[in-house]
Amino acid sequence: MSNKILIVEDETAIARMIAMNLKVAGYETVIYEDGAEAASALEKEHMYDLALLDVMLPGMDGFELLPIVRRYEIPVIFLTAKDDLESKLCGLTGGAEDYIVKPFEVMELLVRIEKVLARNNKVGQVIQILNMEINLEEHTVRQDGVEIPLKPMEFDLLTVLAKNKNVAISRERLLRMVWGIDYVGETRTVDVHIGQLRKKLNLSEHIKTVSKMGYRLEE
Repeated sequence: MSNKILIVEDETAIARMIAMNLKVAGYETVIYEDGAEAASALEKEHMYDLALLDVMLPGMDGFELLPIVRRYEIPVIFLTAKDDLESKLCGLTGGAEDYIVKPFEVMELLVRIEKVLARNNKVGQVIQILNMEINLEEHTVRQDGVEIPLKPMEFDLLTVLAKNKNVAISRERLLRMVWGIDYVGETRTVDVHIGQLRKKLNLSEHIKTVSKMGYRLEE
């Protein structure tokens, strides 16, 4: 079952862009463009794994909406143009898990969503893709029921590709997401590990090279 995410954002284009990218990444989304409407709707339906809230909303602003969302134990990430320290502190001390300032990169949002879901034990421990079963808790990969041994970085790289299936990711982003933001090294490292995944898991037809950019795992 996919995670269900509530989006409360009054800019229609931004809300739809977020929802589209989350859908590609395997999430289910519901959009509200008015804070008061979202608060009212939560009384009837509040089975969400995460909420993305703008601060400046009609009806009820994000800071007012925050305690209502948290009442249902839904973790919150703020997505807002308000980048002043007072607003950030208000959001984070009020119970939000994260605070992201617009404009932001979609890939960064996906990574932060994943971390918040994991922190709140709302992430499934097994990813099923193609003929593979990736068990995040056991740190194992089984292909047609047979365990295939992978090195730690190979496993982490495969996990990132699987969680972002059908999405092209640059070598630089893969370096940051797998090896860490402080990693000092060449993007050639990514190419070497991709080669190992293709070989060990027979994924040459599924891990596509995106010219002058990076890679995409196609299901």
